[in-house]
Amino acid sequence: GDIGGTHTRLALFGSGSREPTSLTTYASEDHHGLPEMVQAFVAAHPAEVDAAAFGVAGPVVDGKTETVNLAWPVDDAEMASTLSLDEDKVTLLNDLEANAWGIAWLDDDDLAIVNAGDPDAVGNQAVISAGTGLGQAGLAWDGTAHHVFATEGGHADFAPGDELQDDLLAFLRAELGHVSWERVCSGMGLVNIERFLRARAGTPGPEWSAGGRDAAAAISEAAIAHTDPIADQALDLLVDIYGCQAGNLALTLMATGGVFVGGGIAPKILPRLTDGRFLNAFAGKGRFDHLLHKIPVKVILNDLTALLGAARRAAHALRA
Repeated sequence: GDIGGTHTRLALFGSGSREPTSLTTYASEDHHGLPEMVQAFVAAHPAEVDAAAFGVAGPVVDGKTETVNLAWPVDDAEMASTLSLDEDKVTLLNDLEANAWGIAWLDDDDLAIVNAGDPDAVGNQAVISAGTGLGQAGLAWDGTAHHVFATEGGHADFAPGDELQDDLLAFLRAELGHVSWERVCSGMGLVNIERFLRARAGTPGPEWSAGGRDAAAAISEAAIAHTDPIADQALDLLVDIYGCQAGNLALTLMATGGVFVGGGIAPKILPRLTDGRFLNAFAGKGRFDHLLHKIPVKVILNDLTALLGAARRAAHALRA
């Protein structure tokens, strides 16, 4: 399963297979919890389940989620009971952790290059994904294999990189108190940025910029089509912030093996990520500019990556 704040995908995989035999997408907010969806899915797709893994949008502590962008909690013991499995055969993991598990199952066609970097790059890797929220994860390299771990770096303090971003921070701090990277680098982040720019310019926004999940899509569509100057500026500012935090994550994890940009936003704004703006913000770290230019940066185009990662993690549980 790939359980997000907006959608939940459930699928069946043959052991070790990269292709689902069954796949259903649910609207997360239309359901009371994951067990209800899993029961409906299993009833529609009967199978003998040997192991299960679920990537969830939020931190996982002691097999339970602490919800941030999710409509309801998830508990691995409850899921084991729902599927009649031993608890050690059910894994609950952060959605970005699931994305990181899925990278090994991606092909070249599943990735778009933002920075080719060093062709012989090796070492730790990082994943950063802006969507409903901002997720981050790492893959620690031991010289032979990568070991995936989750982070909640998207909720760390936003650090502005110029005077415009200083003003953005002040604008949001007056409303929110604490301003995290997620508040300025996500779907909600794009809406926040656009509101700030309109307030700064004293320009009222069109109806589609009033807020909500649809507003972010409308802003990005107007920006890509260049039909609204403030929407255009908002998307540029989001790209600057996205690239900056991706570079911060690369430095924090010393991710010389590569940085992968996931989430629902990146594929939709791919031309804005590959025109040099994102890379300039990514590598603009003063004395470490040269190091960051050597790191490969790729956009994940396959929107099933987290689901593939959950399947790979479930298969790993069978071998344990």
